[in-house]
Amino acid sequence: MTSTPQPSRPSSLDAEIAARLKRSADGLVPAIAQQYDTGEVLMLGWMDDEALHRTLTTGRCTYWSRSRGEYWVKGDTSGHVQYVKSVALDCDADTVLVKVDQVGAACHTGAHTCFDADVLLKDGDSGVPAADQ
Repeated sequence: MTSTPQPSRPSSLDAEIAARLKRSADGLVPAIAQQYDTGEVLMLGWMDDEALHRTLTTGRCTYWSRSRGEYWVKGDTSGHVQYVKSVALDCDADTVLVKVDQVGAACHTGAHTCFDADVLLKDGDSGVPAADQ
């Protein structure tokens, strides 16, 4: 990811925060939603400057839909709301961590987390088939 001097869409994001963000070529940063009290990773969404501004100021997670080309507030249609508890940038300022209080499922499939369905490696597994060890 490279730093983009201007967001691709107008935004009210604080200029100091905007200056620190390192965005993808399309003006987005990945946003990880994590359950605030358990640490469980719930989902990954995308934010531009305005989505981050809305998340910081409304107390609800707002994301940018890459497929629909529009903002969406988690839970507006499903009722599965994410109430924001804290927001942090990673050390490179290219990823946002949003700690939330998740109401209902986080995943569009109805699962609590988007990371339940396809586990590639479990605790204690080496990831190498037993015959190859």
